[in-house]
Amino acid sequence: MTFNSGEPVPVASVGGTVTLVEGSTFCLSAGDGDVHEGGAHGLFFRDARLISRWELRLDGQPPQPLAVLSPEAFAARFVLRRPPQPGHADSTLLLVRERLVGDGMRETITLTNLGGEATVATLALHVDADFSGLFAVKEGRPRPGGADPVVAGSELLLRDRADGTHGVAVGASGDPQVRPGTLSWHVVVPGGGSWSTEIVVQPSTGNRRVQPQFHRGQQLEHSGPARKIQAWRQVSSLVTAEDAGLTQVLRRTESDLGALLIQDPTKAGNPFVAAGAPWFMTLFGRDSLLTAWMALPLDVRLALGTLETLARLQGSRTDPLTEEEPGRILHELRLGPDSDEVLGGNHYYGTVDATPLFVMLLAECWRWGADETGVRALLPAADAALAWIERHGDRDGDGFVEYRRATDRGLLNQGWKDSFDGVNDAAGRLATPPVALCEVQGYTYAAWLARAELAESFGDPGTAEDCRARAERLRQRFAEAFWLPDRGWYAVALDHRKQPVDALTSNAAHALWSGIALDEHAAVLVERLASAEMNSGFGLRTLSTGMAAYNPMSYHNGSVWPHDTAIAVAGLLRYRHLPGAVELAQDLAGGLLDAAEAFGGRLPELFCGFARADFGSPVPYPTSCSPQAWASAAPLLLVRAFLGLEPHVPRRTLTVTPRLPERWGKLTLTDLRLGPATVRVEAERESGKVHDLPDGWTLA
Repeated sequence: MTFNSGEPVPVASVGGTVTLVEGSTFCLSAGDGDVHEGGAHGLFFRDARLISRWELRLDGQPPQPLAVLSPEAFAARFVLRRPPQPGHADSTLLLVRERLVGDGMRETITLTNLGGEATVATLALHVDADFSGLFAVKEGRPRPGGADPVVAGSELLLRDRADGTHGVAVGASGDPQVRPGTLSWHVVVPGGGSWSTEIVVQPSTGNRRVQPQFHRGQQLEHSGPARKIQAWRQVSSLVTAEDAGLTQVLRRTESDLGALLIQDPTKAGNPFVAAGAPWFMTLFGRDSLLTAWMALPLDVRLALGTLETLARLQGSRTDPLTEEEPGRILHELRLGPDSDEVLGGNHYYGTVDATPLFVMLLAECWRWGADETGVRALLPAADAALAWIERHGDRDGDGFVEYRRATDRGLLNQGWKDSFDGVNDAAGRLATPPVALCEVQGYTYAAWLARAELAESFGDPGTAEDCRARAERLRQRFAEAFWLPDRGWYAVALDHRKQPVDALTSNAAHALWSGIALDEHAAVLVERLASAEMNSGFGLRTLSTGMAAYNPMSYHNGSVWPHDTAIAVAGLLRYRHLPGAVELAQDLAGGLLDAAEAFGGRLPELFCGFARADFGSPVPYPTSCSPQAWASAAPLLLVRAFLGLEPHVPRRTLTVTPRLPERWGKLTLTDLRLGPATVRVEAERESGKVHDLPDGWTLA
């Protein structure tokens, strides 16, 4: 969706971390633009850190930061000044750092003298590189002394000591003095005048330089990243809302998702979306699939590109080291130097939910108007995924999909709550694998129904009947095994003894989203989810406050994840006929959007699960990723769910049943592309209109 352009929005306080991202390139820096050694800061490219130090000094001192502005996710302006002279309150020398990332980095430094008298200034940029792998940086164990600096004319070259074929070149205008580790300038800035230098960081791999997505002297709007985001906006729908907060969040959503787009380097075609910065700037099965689902109103090609890329990487053999199995959908793709050490290879398959989600998304693409040829081409991959569910996912033949890692190097938990303590019972005891997760059974149920619909659409009624029967059997077995009648919620999982893991978690809400929940169970579950134990006031907690393992500052045991809350809202609206479901959905969505406004319009990966009454504002989780794909896409799922927007392009039907929160006011979707049709949807509260619906279509 394209949103009305606005003024650049602050992305961090001057004391916070600033993240810029464009595809597989991202930069983490302090609020003054400096990249400090010894932490997670750096310029990263293809899962390796190129620049580990990038510190600017003005007359030997750090400039004083004033503000950080970001017009897009891949660019920022750091506004600073020279510290005032002793005895003076003000400074007349302004310094602006304009940074752009995209297969490299460009930084333009401008000094502006606001005084009437010429001033002398000395600039020094201290640069270093360590070429550490992403995992090493994340875990706080970077390589020591990873670069050999060489001065080559006006450039500073840094080479990886461990692998001389990789490096980075730093060149600048303004006739700098270049020494190992430093570029410096001694300049005179006339009164009322300016001086600037342009610095370019260019990676090299295999002794060949990578061409950045920009040229020297090129204006930001003409750069490769800017052209990519412009193209993304041109093919996407336009959404406008009377609610200013919602509009701000959706504008940031559009920008961040566009910046997270990655083109498959092995084949030309539709893009996929990376999971999120800083640690997940790559293809993740679960994250990329759910993000593509949420973003379908933007452009169905994103979902199709995600499916095509995952199908090319689908498991074809059994390998315990990477947990690859025939038909299994990839969990994570990495390119960095430590991928083999951490994952056992560049491709890691240790996830239990990506495989059914793949089949679910394929049918949803079909409904939203994806090219039929592309959908048909992916049917063998969908059938291989269902075969994995039966042969490998269901380890003991009981009808449920469970996981157990193949070696001690794999992920202990392989659902979306994949931290080591992410699955526990009401007493806080960790579940012993094999573990059958609540939400995964729902995804599997929906996958069988998805394949049934595709089979019926493509003239295969026998397969359709078989898949529907499998789905119904699973639904009944799920109700019997997972529902806890004395508690009023679904067990988060079954353990190795097939005993319920009885904690109240947000996973149960995913059973609403997938549709596996029976009405009589869903009606009770709505009441449990509405309690103060689950509803923090800023979103749904991952774990109830009444459970022994609850910790609002934990990763998965009491925190709030925006994508998780959005899925819960979509699930509640699926059961909108039940008492309290719509009201709870509106309350959760309102809290989540309030949290987004508190975070400057950008929802983070997660935040702490303290009650709203405790602090009045959401409390950040220290290492939360931002931007993060499914958090960025979550507001789109809210919009779609509250609109009751359900197209079925092959059948030429469109369902719109709005239940919009009152605070949203009027909501309009323009240029919503549904296969060959382009329509406009207008809605307010419980009324909606669709314009430009072609002849022969049915509006429900």
